[in-house]
Amino acid sequence: MGQSQSSSLAGAAMAPPGIPVGPVSHPAPVMSSAPGMYLRESNSSLRSTARSPLLVSVPETQDCVDSSGVEGPDYCSDIPDDILACIFQFLSTGDRKQCSLVCRRWLLVEGQSRHRLSLKAQSDIVPMIPCIFMRFHSVSKLALKCHRRSISISDDALILISEFSRNLTRLKLRGCRELTDVGMTALAKNCKGLKKLSCGSCTFGTKGINAVLDHCSGLEELSVKRLRGMNDRGVAEPIGPGVAASSLKSLCLKELYNGQCFEPLVVASKKLKTLKLFGCFGDWDRFLETVTDGNSNLVEIHLERLQVTDMGLSAISKCVILEILHIVRTPECTNLGLVSVARNCKLLRKLHIDGWRTNRIGDEGLIAVAKQATNLQELVLIGVNPTSSSIDALASNCQKLERLALCGSQTIGDKEISNIAEKCKALRKLCIKGCPISDHGMEALAWGCPNLVKVKVKKCPGVTCEAADFLRANREALVVNLDAVAVEPLDASTSDGGAQEDGQEPPPMVSQVTVVGPSGSNGLSALFKSKFGHFAGRNLVACPFGRWSNIRGGSINGK
Repeated sequence: MGQSQSSSLAGAAMAPPGIPVGPVSHPAPVMSSAPGMYLRESNSSLRSTARSPLLVSVPETQDCVDSSGVEGPDYCSDIPDDILACIFQFLSTGDRKQCSLVCRRWLLVEGQSRHRLSLKAQSDIVPMIPCIFMRFHSVSKLALKCHRRSISISDDALILISEFSRNLTRLKLRGCRELTDVGMTALAKNCKGLKKLSCGSCTFGTKGINAVLDHCSGLEELSVKRLRGMNDRGVAEPIGPGVAASSLKSLCLKELYNGQCFEPLVVASKKLKTLKLFGCFGDWDRFLETVTDGNSNLVEIHLERLQVTDMGLSAISKCVILEILHIVRTPECTNLGLVSVARNCKLLRKLHIDGWRTNRIGDEGLIAVAKQATNLQELVLIGVNPTSSSIDALASNCQKLERLALCGSQTIGDKEISNIAEKCKALRKLCIKGCPISDHGMEALAWGCPNLVKVKVKKCPGVTCEAADFLRANREALVVNLDAVAVEPLDASTSDGGAQEDGQEPPPMVSQVTVVGPSGSNGLSALFKSKFGHFAGRNLVACPFGRWSNIRGGSINGK
């Protein structure tokens, strides 16, 4: 990126007042005239993790002066543009904004080196679209989000954006209710290099999705959530396969009435590795039977809040290279289906089960998993009541088990925890929540699980601060997070409910050695508990490991 390649028009679009930009005669537009317009930046893994919004405006300040007015040599002028852009990648959003106000060259380089933008996609942004994308013409990752109470951009704006950003590889659309199939079709034709598309709460339908599949031959990830154009209860037009079927690797469907219309796409996508289905209506057994007959290469499957039975799990068992399986709030799935999966999917590494306290998945299914899935590294059991027999089988046979979560189980006591401490030699992270254990069970961890680095205990009234102190005294390197009395709303889901797709961050969690004593009363939580007593005891985290801090420099998904 040489300075000679810088566009004077791009510089004019965002030039601070008082900075000459060359032959452009018309005044620079004032970006702050577009209220509510925000950008985010991201360049590479080298950039800072700061994600605060960047307001696209240029403040009136005397600090924005040309470097030629500074006394002494300008050493920065000797830095090539590409090196300067690399330096900017290390800076936070606020620092980059300040750097763009130093001089016209820095303004141009900063704009050219920015690759990710997030815009509030309200209708009043339309006049500023040319200015924004003439400056940030290297954008390859774009998010367009609109609040549900605001009027979003329409097809014309999306078409204009796609004409300025033909090198887009990732696009996220949220709440853009004025978009139709026409705008999506034009986008697909202009941005054929699109690799990832995530859309939620939009109004276009199957024609818009099919247009993307027909023109974006390199599409690898597709996520569709609450697509209003599909949420009529009539017969939906089949989706796919299109040219994207040859490259698609991940498909996520959330809260759709006619999600089964994606069947042709899934069947034709031979490279598909990940399939996630959350809260979609209708019967999914036949869908799973059909897609697994045509594609046994699936490595990761998530089923949450679906009408699926053991027939569906039996179909999944055809995926012999399956490594990750989430079965969450599917009350019709029983031990029979889990046994079928365990018998055939012997490469299983991660298994999450939320039995929803139906007691339809228990010892029989877990013992089958223990005997067959010996490569298991992560096991999350929520609302499941295993006894000492299945716990003993898991601890004895799954010698690679590193992460274990037991939540909302009334059968996990001191005996079971002692068994885990004695036999789970590879265990590194343990989460216990809402189980009837006491200090005796916790003390067993002081002598067992030699590789244990973190223990998290919540809503276990039998565990006291003394047990945490005992653990820390005997194992100084062990991180103990104890909160035995907090009362929170129920959340037993292992998915984020769209949080990742929507760009929302989970609530912060304690990431150091912490012991939380009795807290004050919480009126809202008490009211919740009184009205939903049956579920109030099942306050289960979205994912028992997802919020844990990195240990030894690696996250749980990095395994």
